[in-house]
Amino acid sequence: MGDLSAIRRARLAVAVIFLANGVVTGTWAAHIPLVEERLGISHSTLGVALFAMAFGALVAMPMTGPTAARFGSALVTRVATVALFVVFLLPILAPSPLTLMAALFVFGATNGVMDVAMNAHGVAVERQLDRPVMSSFHGMWSLGGLIGAGFAAVTLPVIAPFTQVALTVAAGIVFAGIALFFLLPAHADGGVQGTAIAWPSRATIGLGVLCFLTVMSEGAITDWGALHLKGSLQLGAGLAATGFAAYAAAMAISRFTGDWLRGRVGSVELVRGSALLAAVGLVVALAAPLPLLAIGGFALVGLGLANLVPVFFGSAGRIPGHSAATSIAAVATIGYSGFFVGPPVIGFIADQTSLALALGLIVIACLAVAFWATIADPKRHGGQ
Repeated sequence: MGDLSAIRRARLAVAVIFLANGVVTGTWAAHIPLVEERLGISHSTLGVALFAMAFGALVAMPMTGPTAARFGSALVTRVATVALFVVFLLPILAPSPLTLMAALFVFGATNGVMDVAMNAHGVAVERQLDRPVMSSFHGMWSLGGLIGAGFAAVTLPVIAPFTQVALTVAAGIVFAGIALFFLLPAHADGGVQGTAIAWPSRATIGLGVLCFLTVMSEGAITDWGALHLKGSLQLGAGLAATGFAAYAAAMAISRFTGDWLRGRVGSVELVRGSALLAAVGLVVALAAPLPLLAIGGFALVGLGLANLVPVFFGSAGRIPGHSAATSIAAVATIGYSGFFVGPPVIGFIADQTSLALALGLIVIACLAVAFWATIADPKRHGGQ
């Protein structure tokens, strides 16, 4: 173990970086209905644009693992964090559906690189501390989502969308930029030896499938939750954003207790119970006739989905024969293809039937995660 004060500073720095990424995600979630309205596009066209965003992440993630293994997750995290705030302006300024797709591809690719790199660095910090902290990092991401969506909900009714995003970007660059100076050195990633590329294996595929179903569920709430509240319950853009805000707030609360819960009940029972809670919450959100009940349903979904990805990534970091960065990249690539598949499928089904019925697919996904929860047991993959 290295210098304890430096490790603690690195833990705080990683937490701030996760927070910054969440702020961008929450802000984007609040702006999706506005972008759709400004460009005059349908749900299915928006689904294709969101497909481009997921495709960008899917292309970038497999390359990030070997890059982080070679240059260190700290360097990749620094570059990706600064780049994310810059490219976030692109979809907000896109003048046409085609340029929106291109902008979202770049945005998604940059976010994919940052996602793998900051999670890999989180594993390095966790290894140095010798105790679980991954759920708390993801809790900071959720808190960032709450801040981003909440700030948008308050400011969008009174200022122009681009001004709102510009203020968010300026603040994010300042605070995240300071944190980037306190990450661990490059050699901190060397605690787990392995190959440069994590080829698909039974362990990564199993965890990847669970991650796929979870990420598809998370993406559905992020991309379509505000639209459901706006369309089905006739809420304004600002109030509709509170659905994601409630979801993100509940996620943050659940993730800050996730490390403690995992130590008490184990990975399998945590995954099973969480997935079942998410399924029940989404049924409430889709069927509720009143805005308050629907928003409460989204909060239950947040409580349920909160600790699934941290558990899967933590288990991936224990897979023998690969570095943490390459294992996480492999699982994340499979898992985050849920963003690749989910948005267009939900968009097309929503155009043919209704958005509420399309989102019902996510209930089935959550039930499937609960059914196959034993895959998340780290002992199945050689971990402790």
